[in-house]
Amino acid sequence: MDLFELLLRLSLAFATLLLLTRFMGRKEISQLTFFNFVSAIALGTLGASLAIDSTLSVRNGVISLAAWTLFTILIGYVDLNSKLFRLGVEGSPKIVVRDGKIMENELRKLRLDIDSLNLLLRKKNIFSLKDVDYAIFETDGTLSVLKKENKLPLTKEDQGIPADLQKKHPIPAPIIEDGQINKKSLIEMNVEEDWVIQQLKVQGIQSVLDVFYAEIQKDGTLYIDKRNDHLH
Repeated sequence: MDLFELLLRLSLAFATLLLLTRFMGRKEISQLTFFNFVSAIALGTLGASLAIDSTLSVRNGVISLAAWTLFTILIGYVDLNSKLFRLGVEGSPKIVVRDGKIMENELRKLRLDIDSLNLLLRKKNIFSLKDVDYAIFETDGTLSVLKKENKLPLTKEDQGIPADLQKKHPIPAPIIEDGQINKKSLIEMNVEEDWVIQQLKVQGIQSVLDVFYAEIQKDGTLYIDKRNDHLH
């Protein structure tokens, strides 16, 4: 393949991909579901083959891209008109926090660990699981969060709390994760392991293994989520 043919193929592949993705709509970019992810990878692979694979004719490359685009549009049409098909292809949103309780079984099904959940919450400006009433993991990989009603944006002056009593720690931190004590957090937060065990016993928890997640709050209290998904 000479330089002129290479440049021609690159230009044609770029223009074709740009045109076809416009036909497919913005959902392909804005909502990256399982199907959209597979579709985008396939289009990229076909576009790259058209650009640099000399064994693939330009005609066949363009036809392949157009055919895959048509297939994607048809699947999108079926997706809009059939909820059952949509559930099979894209899945459904999953509740990972319900009534303030972490649904650890759902986290396992989603292969989502507690650190990743905290990361998604921080992107929502929520730095403590204690503030969450409901959290739903959407099909596009984003997290929708409903905060508890009593979490109002009051100032410290409004609450009448002296500045030296408002917080003992700069930010909430995980102390127990999936039944294991986080030694690093204990050191960073200057918290004794015996104190943590005592706080568990106060709430009727005899073993760290019975705790899925525990978090030290800014005021020095301990938020605890038991290893139990069942709500009464």
